[in-house]
Amino acid sequence: MTDQGHKISNSIKDWSLDDRPREKLMEKGRQALSDSELLAIILGSGSKGESAVDLSKRLLKDHDNNLQKLSKITIEHLCKYKGIGEAKAINVIAALELGRRKLVSEPSKAIQITSSKDLYQVLYPHLIDLSHEEIWMVTTGHSNKVIKVRNIGKGGIHQVLTDVRIIIKNALDDSATRIFLGHNHPSGSLNPSKEDISLTKKVYEAGKFFNIELTDHIIIGEGDFYSFVDNHLFEEIRSS
Repeated sequence: MTDQGHKISNSIKDWSLDDRPREKLMEKGRQALSDSELLAIILGSGSKGESAVDLSKRLLKDHDNNLQKLSKITIEHLCKYKGIGEAKAINVIAALELGRRKLVSEPSKAIQITSSKDLYQVLYPHLIDLSHEEIWMVTTGHSNKVIKVRNIGKGGIHQVLTDVRIIIKNALDDSATRIFLGHNHPSGSLNPSKEDISLTKKVYEAGKFFNIELTDHIIIGEGDFYSFVDNHLFEEIRSS
């Protein structure tokens, strides 16, 4: 046998049947696969001495086995892993982005916002996995059924700027009677900053002139959120 015949192949097609995630998916369904097995299918192969599944496990472990953290990875960072070139890195980034867009594309107009949790469900698909701050607004009528969800500001790691006039104009364009705000903190901290409180107060005061109510403002971190209403911060804003 030639030396080439002794080489260890890391292509999925050369694994034993029990170790083939593609075949496992076909026989048992996608729900039967672990995150590392699904990621291995996207990668297709590993490197000499490390299978695609082992490479996927290592990649996930380096990101605390958290897909949200992995979703923030860059192509350049992925390419630092042996066995991952630019083409594979692009495949991973594209797959993770497709998953995020699937969440965003789920219909939100049928949702009636009756609590901060409802607002979180509407906004978190837009704000997860971001390495910078963004602020979004949701407009509703008296029934609290969602009219429109839109981005109204992008910023850096610690701060985002937006124009109160744009917020009110958007609400008037939608013939809305209520506004809900939400933004993310990439650091994961849920504590509102002085700027967060100031913006909330300005939007609340501006809305009163047009009979438009700012109903809540939430801050989204990693897997959790902070509501101004639930934490009684709105009471201070309204009374100040």
